[in-house]
Amino acid sequence: MGSYGRLARRVLETEMPVMVQIQELIRGDKNVVSLAQGVVYWQPPEEAVEKLQQRLWDPLISRYGADEGIPELREALTQKLRNENKLVNSSVMVTAGANQAFVNLVLTLCDAGDSVVMFAPYYFNAYMSFQMTGVTNILVGPGNPKTLHPDADWLERTLLKTRPVPKVVTVVNPGNPSGTYIPEPLLKRISDLCREAGSWLIVDNTYEYFMYDGLKHSCVEGDHVVNIFSFSKAYGMMGWRVGYIAYPSGVEGVGTQLLKVQDNIPICASLISQYLALYSLEVGPEWVSERVKDLVKNREILLKALSPLGEGAVKGGEGALYLWAKLPDKYLDDTKVVRWLATRHGVVVIPGDACGCPGHLRISFGGLIEADCKAAAERLKKGLEELLNHGMVETE
Repeated sequence: MGSYGRLARRVLETEMPVMVQIQELIRGDKNVVSLAQGVVYWQPPEEAVEKLQQRLWDPLISRYGADEGIPELREALTQKLRNENKLVNSSVMVTAGANQAFVNLVLTLCDAGDSVVMFAPYYFNAYMSFQMTGVTNILVGPGNPKTLHPDADWLERTLLKTRPVPKVVTVVNPGNPSGTYIPEPLLKRISDLCREAGSWLIVDNTYEYFMYDGLKHSCVEGDHVVNIFSFSKAYGMMGWRVGYIAYPSGVEGVGTQLLKVQDNIPICASLISQYLALYSLEVGPEWVSERVKDLVKNREILLKALSPLGEGAVKGGEGALYLWAKLPDKYLDDTKVVRWLATRHGVVVIPGDACGCPGHLRISFGGLIEADCKAAAERLKKGLEELLNHGMVETE
């Protein structure tokens, strides 16, 4: 084969996306229910959808829009960032979801061969975004064994001894896949360490509204900090693909370089989706909060389903949509367990190996209404009980 037929090495060395593998499992059996994908069960606000219908035949909807987002949405987001997130020195770029926002940032801030820092368990798509853009020196730090919080002491040592200094440190708050919330003092310490070392800090705030047990979400801001947000989960807009970047207004060149990337990937996020995002913002965060409250019931249902794993095996669930569960030590091959649960018991979860922690499972409690969640939980509990008592019994 001639050289034209060779795929890029970084492509060949990147694993198939875990969600693609999960979708294949689900498509393969109509009886399978999913506790895997990070989605919510609700649709966008009815008032926003009704208002959107008035835009459908506007000729401008079918044209290109401003690369950085329609002005009305960017203005509304600037106000939202000031009022809700206390980010007063940030500019906004609208993207086709938070995943695209992260890729934009990697392409803007990193060069192939740079080192970057993540913490295990990490968000698998963020890890893959680094890999596929040639950033292969990925330093993975530990989480606290009890809380799963990023280990700031490890980060301090790593930033001091690694040369060149890591270009980017990234965290998700509250966490994916852990569902763990990073307390404000710890988040500020991480930010301070990055500033002192000269590293960028990227914080993914996709689950900002998904907080439980009286906890409150917080953000950090600075000339070294970039925040990512999303409409996907909060407003039930997963398929509409709208996210946004809040980047430091005072750092020259960041916006310009982000625009280069944006213009070469989507040009602009879908205009009809951006208007739905705008109208959803007008409905307000209270609409989201009412729905998030109901997820507490799902969380409790799944905590009971995971009880066969024993005390201390399940962590997280303070925020986001996830519980993080440790399998018995002999089941380090969690991908095999996931496939067995799907084929034998008709329930799908995410393997921890995809998040840098073999021998674990990520369970999502956001995608099903309560009755369906109960049914899925029964399957999961039955599967775990059989796993612990008899091993992976082959399907007859």
